[in-house]
Amino acid sequence: MLVSKIRTPEEQAAYLAEPRDWLAGERDTPVEEMSSFFAHRLDQYEGVHLAHWAAEYEALADYLPDDLSTLLDIGCGTGLELASILRRFPDLRVTGIDLSAPMLEKLRQNYPSPRVETICADYFSYPFEGRQYDAALSFETLHHFPYQKKREIYRKLYRAVRSGGCYLECDYLACCQEEEDLCLAEYHRRRQASDLPEGAFVHIDIPLTLAHQTELLTEAGFARVELLYQNEGTALLRAERE
Repeated sequence: MLVSKIRTPEEQAAYLAEPRDWLAGERDTPVEEMSSFFAHRLDQYEGVHLAHWAAEYEALADYLPDDLSTLLDIGCGTGLELASILRRFPDLRVTGIDLSAPMLEKLRQNYPSPRVETICADYFSYPFEGRQYDAALSFETLHHFPYQKKREIYRKLYRAVRSGGCYLECDYLACCQEEEDLCLAEYHRRRQASDLPEGAFVHIDIPLTLAHQTELLTEAGFARVELLYQNEGTALLRAERE
């Protein structure tokens, strides 16, 4: 199990200096379309992600139901989050959805099993809620999308998870309203300065606070939202469906 590290008010104030400096350094970096961003970094992707979130990847399986038989994984990338899960549930049927075809090809190489299905699609538009899963999962993907898009995906996830199931999300959360506002303002500025179409998905971080994240999940219909772990900007949430 992961052990949480909660900041003191003094630590939180000091922490805010880091995103301010990072955003200032990114100010003139060209905005990239989401699938293109990851396709260009496929060779580095797994190493970078494991360097940052190895403990979180390893611990995910601990928080899933004992009777898990089907799992929906949105924004699955190369499937790093599946390693510990498939060790605990070797007969699990997984559906992984991602925008990046090269990422999904790497996932199939990592997990060459007929029980692991991959779908190259936009998870906002793909009708995955037509099925029923014991659990759903997202890992470091939804912090690239604004409030309204998160509202949309959480409603879809609620409809996709069976009664008694759960949704796990490991992602970047804003430590406070100040960080959320700071990131959102920079998101709008950079989008307006880019030449990408208005509807294109872009790789810019816009995390929400825990309060806003919980509000959206509850509004979607989940009966209980629990913060399982928090360390620096990373948080692990579990939302349960009655």
